[in-house]
Amino acid sequence: MTRPFRFSLQASTVQDVSQWRDLARKVADLGFSLLLTADHLDECVAPLPALVSAADAAPDLRVGTLVLNNDLRHPSLLAREAAAIDLFTEGRLELGLGAGHAQPEYIRNGLQFDTAAIRVDRLSESVQVVRRLLRGETVSFHGAHYNLEGEACYPKPAQASIPILVGGGGKRTLAVAARYADAVGFTGLGKILPDGNHHEPTGFGPAAVTAQVEWVREQAGSRFDDLELHALVQAVIVTDRRDTAVNDLLSRHPGLTTTDVLATPYLLVGTADGIVETLIERRERWGFSHYTVRTTALNAVAPVVAALAGR
Repeated sequence: MTRPFRFSLQASTVQDVSQWRDLARKVADLGFSLLLTADHLDECVAPLPALVSAADAAPDLRVGTLVLNNDLRHPSLLAREAAAIDLFTEGRLELGLGAGHAQPEYIRNGLQFDTAAIRVDRLSESVQVVRRLLRGETVSFHGAHYNLEGEACYPKPAQASIPILVGGGGKRTLAVAARYADAVGFTGLGKILPDGNHHEPTGFGPAAVTAQVEWVREQAGSRFDDLELHALVQAVIVTDRRDTAVNDLLSRHPGLTTTDVLATPYLLVGTADGIVETLIERRERWGFSHYTVRTTALNAVAPVVAALAGR
């Protein structure tokens, strides 16, 4: 079954409440399905309170997170916050979770930065607990990282099942998404760079994308056809001078090839009509139907959204 296209905007900064509400209304008017917040301990708006304000400003807009750092929230507390937001937004929440990766944030706040394996294991347990709590179960769970005995969530969310996305670049995180989430968030990002915040784009190439999608397929088994495949777009360049734009990207990311730039789902380069065609091709090739862009790309990608949203 071919899923219709959805587009979302990830916003992380806010000037004031009027600007934030205007952004939500603009996103809805342009045909985006979702406004998403990020989750970092720097100049990034607290992700959960902002969702209620955005939803109030744009009554038809869904809201969500891309993605919450699991290490910053206990799953039973997160479930309660998610349930309340879903109630207050009348069933418009989508919950994105990740394992956390920005070590400098941990260091500044005196938080222990465990190995990736431990952080992903903790994420795996958290997703299972949150899912069960949000479905109204009374949960007893005894894992390596979380222990709950007879815990329930209040209030009851508006949705019978709040959609959960798990996002990341590693095989372990993608396996968690494949097994327990409703959507898999692909980033194409690999090893963390020395700054502790950014990653190498080692998964941008077509072969790497295919390998990750097939890994998710293997891990999901019979669940695969029910999963939404999502891509976080790192740059949108709408131009009729595609070769110049490609060369500029290659100069900034010497590890990429021209084929990587033109074929990857994580970069959108070319005319609006050309990008529309490539997104249809990428859905056919890999199954990606949900794309998230950042605020700097909002106006540029608008014609693409108008052409493809819901199609």
